[in-house]
Amino acid sequence: MADPDEHGFAAALSAKLATHTLGNPLHFFSTIDSTNTYAARLAREGALEGTTVIADSQSGGKGRLGRSWVSPPGVNLYLSVLLRPPVSTAVAPQLNLVAAIAVADAIRETTPLSPTIKWPNDVLVAEKKVCGILAEMQTDTTGLRAVIVGIGVNINAPLSAFPAELRDKASSLLIAGGRTIDRSLLTASLLTHLEKFYLLWLQEGFLTLHSRWEQYAAQMLGTHISVAVSEGTVVGTVLGLDKDGGLLVQGENREQHRLLVGDVTVLGGYNRGEAR
Repeated sequence: MADPDEHGFAAALSAKLATHTLGNPLHFFSTIDSTNTYAARLAREGALEGTTVIADSQSGGKGRLGRSWVSPPGVNLYLSVLLRPPVSTAVAPQLNLVAAIAVADAIRETTPLSPTIKWPNDVLVAEKKVCGILAEMQTDTTGLRAVIVGIGVNINAPLSAFPAELRDKASSLLIAGGRTIDRSLLTASLLTHLEKFYLLWLQEGFLTLHSRWEQYAAQMLGTHISVAVSEGTVVGTVLGLDKDGGLLVQGENREQHRLLVGDVTVLGGYNRGEAR
């Protein structure tokens, strides 16, 4: 495992970070297989809530559904946060939605760009994916022990960093805005917002964040989508979110579906790609 980078990104982030829990402690690596894998190991060893793992590059970055996450060095953010929420395993997936709001707020705060959210946890700019989120649970016979929230943000990756087959689906803040972004500033903002929304979620539940999520996801409301679920495929029109974060879809025969997980394609629009 690489030694922490004391003079670059990690030092700049530490100087800017003003959170109480997240990022304390902070483990930074110039390269690692996967920040989620390393954070999961720390969680099993008893690491405290707020422990954060960041890498400058990954050799085995993970996306949802077992897909890979392209992780070139020196340009993007690869981050995993260890949380230990006192909630049930049924409620924990809402952290995907909470994290998406935090990412969108951080992008809006530190850049001139206008991010949007695509259910459940993709963050887009100009209809292309710039961020993916992967929340992985650890459980035992007593219930939920930990949640590892992995966040990958394409910050300063040039177009050449993306495989040709992903260039119509994925982008970076640099490509979208035409200027280099301070990675440490965006990361500090992200952790600040994530800590704030996590505490609010613990205290008041997802309903208190519902309207904020829908504001970022307004472009999805009324759109025609196809959702791959374990039972097959659901095709219909997006109605919105229910109070617990489930996606409400009106089917083609006017039946209503409540989806908690699924792989979404906006028909006639952005075709979601999990692997970047």
